[in-house]
Amino acid sequence: MSEKRPLDIVVISDVHLGIYGCHAKELVQYLDSIDPKILVLNGDIIDIWQFSKRYFPKAHTKVIRRILKMIGKGTDVYYLTGNHDEALRKYAGFELGNFTIDNKLILDVDGKRHWFFHGDVYDVTMKNSKWLAKLGGKGYDILIILNRLVNNILESMGREKLSFSKKVKHSVKQAVKFISDFEQIVAEIAIDKKFDVVCCGHIHQPIIKEMQHNGKTITYLNSGDWVESLTSLEYSGGQWQLYQHPVTKTKVVLPDEEDEAPLPWEVSKVISFPAQ
Repeated sequence: MSEKRPLDIVVISDVHLGIYGCHAKELVQYLDSIDPKILVLNGDIIDIWQFSKRYFPKAHTKVIRRILKMIGKGTDVYYLTGNHDEALRKYAGFELGNFTIDNKLILDVDGKRHWFFHGDVYDVTMKNSKWLAKLGGKGYDILIILNRLVNNILESMGREKLSFSKKVKHSVKQAVKFISDFEQIVAEIAIDKKFDVVCCGHIHQPIIKEMQHNGKTITYLNSGDWVESLTSLEYSGGQWQLYQHPVTKTKVVLPDEEDEAPLPWEVSKVISFPAQ
């Protein structure tokens, strides 16, 4: 195995474990390639909204195993809740060793105040019409399934892949306006709260950019997602960079690891009673 890249902070979000569109195998490859001091899971890691016992493949379980492995090796892991895993919000403030569940995270990094949170709290659709947002989530998953089928056909014909959702986002004016409004609202609130850097997920739009409000500047970060973008944010050497995982035409095959320790819910306790 190649040597892992040492990093100060890694941020991933919107993995959506438990849905068809999740690129879990690629995420396992990525997690196997890095050695971060801090890992921020910035919401919607497990898609509890659309969770089904019938669909949770081995690769999705491997993502959880890799994160547990990182915790065991000393990485500080912060699980920040999103809208698709909002059921975990009642556990905000939970700490166990170097693992924390919370709704937000504030870090002073090299003299700059950083604010990490998922972002759904500043989404008008989420606040006013949760049922509509959930319906949209299911529609998004169906769109991804259709997209995969079409891309399989295009690949077999030797043609370039398409992204349905990106085309929708960039062609529908309201979608473009929503993304712009979201970024601006987040930036303005972060500046008012005197932060230097704000980091979100939620809208599946990976970016690093400077934004202004009232004559002040803030760095806005978005870690993207692992449904389409396959991106993360990495902090090393005093600067943030956007990581883009390579997408290959060949099928991703993960090695079998027979010696992997069972997950907590897979462990059964053996009890024996002495004969009377």
